[in-house]
Amino acid sequence: MRKNAQQVEEIEETEIPMEDGQSKQEDEEEMIEIKIPVKSMKKPLLEDLPGVGAATAQKLQEAGFNDMMSIAVSSPGEMVDAIGVTEAIGRKIITAARSALDMGFESGDDLLKKRERVIKIPTGSAAFDKLVGGGFETGSITECFGEFGSGKTQLGHMLAVNVQKLDPTAVAVYIDTENTFRPERIKQLAEAQGMDATKVLANIKVARAYNSDHQMLLVEKVEDLIQKQGNNVKLVVVDSLTAHFRAEFIGRGTLAERQQKLNKHMHTMLKLADTCNLCVYVTNQVMSKPDVFFGDPTQAIGGHIVAHASTFRIYMRKGKKGSRVAKLIDSPHLEEGEANFFVETGGLRDVKL
Repeated sequence: MRKNAQQVEEIEETEIPMEDGQSKQEDEEEMIEIKIPVKSMKKPLLEDLPGVGAATAQKLQEAGFNDMMSIAVSSPGEMVDAIGVTEAIGRKIITAARSALDMGFESGDDLLKKRERVIKIPTGSAAFDKLVGGGFETGSITECFGEFGSGKTQLGHMLAVNVQKLDPTAVAVYIDTENTFRPERIKQLAEAQGMDATKVLANIKVARAYNSDHQMLLVEKVEDLIQKQGNNVKLVVVDSLTAHFRAEFIGRGTLAERQQKLNKHMHTMLKLADTCNLCVYVTNQVMSKPDVFFGDPTQAIGGHIVAHASTFRIYMRKGKKGSRVAKLIDSPHLEEGEANFFVETGGLRDVKL
């Protein structure tokens, strides 16, 4: 039985004749199993993976799978969409990538050492930094929710400047969904800290998202900024996370679809934060629950999907005499608490007690 040229190029250079009655898929899977194990390679390339030839490797790179880690943390469905193989072959490719990276159980000591690479981006307020354990962590998602004017966007601008104060080569990505990014504000914050405003602005990549699909695509493109363009991205700001989802999916009938898209969006950002060791800061809108008669009726949009995917959750509200209050709602290792501060021209300032 003859094979077409594309199949020969993508599966293997070595041909194995099929037995009578053997299907095309069975033949592909059989040929994949004769590939040299990836573990034997010192520095495995995409072409070393079973079922991946030069053409398939190019397809993977075009789809954003530039290294073993990006493949190892993907799903078989993503492989099917990216290179057009069967789900069984996609699963074999992913399994081989995981074997090459020796992904499995690790000791607590090893994880503690890995935690040493975490960078903490300061907010500019000593009280706020203390609340979040020294600053906003890379490798995680920090969600801030609150009503309008509570300081969420100002904090996003502040982080975009402060990450460059820690590392002048650091790049911040700002995904703007509500037309709230202001370069003039960045200039004010940078000059207040004695930084070159022109360089600071040059290291902030801004993109305006016009709908939820565009917003999700922009997050996926962040990896291209890192892998293909060589940018040292250490911060991704999404302001705001739920604005488009809230506007496009109206009524209870669309709730399930909205939550599924939000779930995928959040997990894409979480994977990006973990694999690239960057901080993801998202702002979130709120709604008021009319059935709450005691306490604060304010509740974040997105429900449990956003709550579970966020590593840190912070509730921001207006305080006395123009101050702002940040309350840590959820954290894997920090105590709940509050921090009071003012938002001024030069940044955040602590409230003197």
